[in-house]
Amino acid sequence: MTEEIPKSLLDINGEPFIAHQLRLLRASGIEHVVICAGYLGEKLQGYVRDGLAFGTRVEFSFDYPTLLGTAGAIKKALPLLGDAFFTLYGDSYLPCDYAVVQQAFARNGQPALMTVFRNDGQWDKSNVEFDEARIVRYDKQQRSPGMRCIDYGLGVFRQAAFNLVPADKPYDLALLYQQLLQRGQLAGFEVHERFYEVGSFAGLEATRRFLTQQTRPSTDVCRDNGP
Repeated sequence: MTEEIPKSLLDINGEPFIAHQLRLLRASGIEHVVICAGYLGEKLQGYVRDGLAFGTRVEFSFDYPTLLGTAGAIKKALPLLGDAFFTLYGDSYLPCDYAVVQQAFARNGQPALMTVFRNDGQWDKSNVEFDEARIVRYDKQQRSPGMRCIDYGLGVFRQAAFNLVPADKPYDLALLYQQLLQRGQLAGFEVHERFYEVGSFAGLEATRRFLTQQTRPSTDVCRDNGP
């Protein structure tokens, strides 16, 4: 399905996935979006353009000629970003309260915050130990029985957090999270809304069903039962 288009352009109920993502971000109060585009990114830019059709201002940072990984691509895009910013993956739909997450980030005073979701291995493999106040352990490779939560996919960072990322070299966001955790510089915040994704066939169908339910008109009927 993605031999000729990037995942962000996969059809979800008649529209590319990125259209749903951008509308969600705008409804959450986000007006400026920077897209780190890699594989077939020119097709994504051709569809989104400047983002005004979605009520946002969109800029692109291309991950060329060397793919830099999730953290490396963000470091390359830093000149387009403010001092603090949200990050999320291009194949994730995250219907949580972004303002509450931002407030938690400001309150904690750390250079980075990871949102977590109590997953219990249900929709993907849990990879976070969380004690309701802080992240105890995070590892995508070596999991432990205490990992009942999962990295939700929404992060908040200050630019200074990316000083740990080497320039012009591939670097993964998961590794940056681990380094920040080891330094005591990673805050955690639990969200309670399920995540959706388009990185698998099951995820595609679940996302389509969820968005169909979100747009379906109400069938409630107001009845007058008399005096």
